[in-house]
Amino acid sequence: MPTAVLVELINGWGSVPREARAEDYPDEAYPPIAEIALPAGQKPTDRALALAADRLYPVFAMADAAGQARLVNELLTDTEVRPCLSVMGNHTHANWTVGDSANPVLAAAAVALRQHLAGQGSQRLGVCTGRRCADVYIDASPAGRRRFCSVTCQNRARVAAFRSRRTSARP
Repeated sequence: MPTAVLVELINGWGSVPREARAEDYPDEAYPPIAEIALPAGQKPTDRALALAADRLYPVFAMADAAGQARLVNELLTDTEVRPCLSVMGNHTHANWTVGDSANPVLAAAAVALRQHLAGQGSQRLGVCTGRRCADVYIDASPAGRRRFCSVTCQNRARVAAFRSRRTSARP
């Protein structure tokens, strides 16, 4: 699962991000998740997507690398994800098998988080610091100092800070 789809899954289907936006978007529809690569014939239910998003959200909300690793390990164990090798022609490929086929979305997301944390570290996962926003993000910036899920949230925070300074400067 691409990390962008992982973030879309959590922000679109997770109860915490949806509740944070509820005041601004009370009747927000659930987004379609088309990029999740699942075996042919499998389509995740709305409930499975929501449960997966809620299980994944704490990994982004946790600032402790050991805690994030523990949560991802629990997800991998719960979904019975195991590495394996497959051969196509003369080429050997590294793959994953899932023992618990009841929730392949959660298994795919757990593998994606495992790979991201092993390669990029835990500092690149976060929750938006914008007011009334609880969306998650994966920081791909060179400096690694991202604090907002989007430019929209960043601009809202800047405008609010500007107005606050301007109000406090008035006699």
